[in-house]
Amino acid sequence: MFGISSGELFFIAIIALIVLGPERLPKVARLAGMWVRRARNQWHSVKDELERELAAEELKRSLHDAQSALRDTEQKIRDSGSEAQREFEQMRASVVSKAGADAPVANGDPASTTTTTREEGQRAEGESDEPRNA
Repeated sequence: MFGISSGELFFIAIIALIVLGPERLPKVARLAGMWVRRARNQWHSVKDELERELAAEELKRSLHDAQSALRDTEQKIRDSGSEAQREFEQMRASVVSKAGADAPVANGDPASTTTTTREEGQRAEGESDEPRNA
C-alpha cells in the first residue's frame, strides 16, 4: 500500500486500541473507512474526467489530421485535373494544327478548313465511308 507492511498495520491498530479505547475505535474505523472511500471515489472521478478530456483531445487531433489529409488529397486531385486539361489542350492544338496543315485550303478561306476538319471528325465518329450491310 504506502510502503507499510502488515506487521506495521497490526502495530498501528494496537496503538489505536490503546489510545482510543474499545468504545470509540469502531466509530473511528468507520469514519476513516468512509473518508478513504470518498477519497478513492474522488480520485476515480478525476481520473475518468482526465481520460475523457484526453480522448476528446485525441479525437480532435485525429479529425484535424483527417481534414488536412483530405485537403491535401483534394489539392492533388485538382492539380492532376488541371494537368490533364493542359495536356488535352496541347494535344488538341497539335491535332488541329496538324489537320490544318494536311487539309487543302479552299479559296484561301481558313474557316472552310475548320469546317472540313470538323465534318471529317464527325463522320469518323458517327459514320464511316464504307457501305453498311443491311
